[in-house]
Amino acid sequence: MHISEGILSAPVLISGVALTAAGTAIGLKRMEYDRIPEVAIFSAGFFVASLIHIPLGPASAHLILNGLLGLFLGWATFPAILIGLTLQAVLFQYGGFTSLGVNCFNMALPGILCHYAFRYGARSQKPALSLSASFLCGFGAVLLGIFMVAISLVLTGRSFLDVSKLLLIAHFPVMVVEGIITLFCVSFIKKVKPELLEEIYAR
Repeated sequence: MHISEGILSAPVLISGVALTAAGTAIGLKRMEYDRIPEVAIFSAGFFVASLIHIPLGPASAHLILNGLLGLFLGWATFPAILIGLTLQAVLFQYGGFTSLGVNCFNMALPGILCHYAFRYGARSQKPALSLSASFLCGFGAVLLGIFMVAISLVLTGRSFLDVSKLLLIAHFPVMVVEGIITLFCVSFIKKVKPELLEEIYAR
C-alpha cells in the first residue's frame, strides 16, 4: 500500500506528515521503556513482511501486518511502522520520503482502530470468539487501510478513482491472508506467552 512519490498533492502530503507526527508522539509517550524490544520485533516483522511488492499503478500490494501490530502494540504501532517505512525508503526506495507521512498514517491508524475494536474478543477464553476477533482484526485493518489509501488518492484527483477500486479488489486476497496470519499468531501467543494478550488493554 505504499503510495509513490510525486503522486499526492501538497495538502495531502502535509496533512499526512502532521497526523503521523501526532500519532508517533502519542505512541512514544505511551510506550514504556521495557517495551522497546517488543516494538522492535514487531517493527522488524512489518519490515520483512512488506518487502515483497506487486506494483499496482501509483501504489503496490504486499503483506502489511498492521492489524497484528495494532492488536499488540496499540499506539506504539505508529513508531513501529514509521521505522519500518523509513528503512524501506532508505534501503530499497519503497514509497519515498515525501509520502512517508501519508503511508505511515494509512497503515498505522487502521491497526489502532482494530486494536480497540477487537482486543477484548481476541483475548477471550472462548475459542470461537477469539479466533473470529483475531481474523477480523487482521482483515479489517487492511480493509480500512485500503480505504484510506483510496481517500488519499481521490483527494489528490478524481482521476485516481479507478485505481482506488483496483487497489480494493487486488488486496482482497491480502486481507484474507492477513486475517489468517493474525489468527494463528494470537493462537500461538496464547499458548506460549498469554501475558502479552493480558497487557493489550493498557495500549
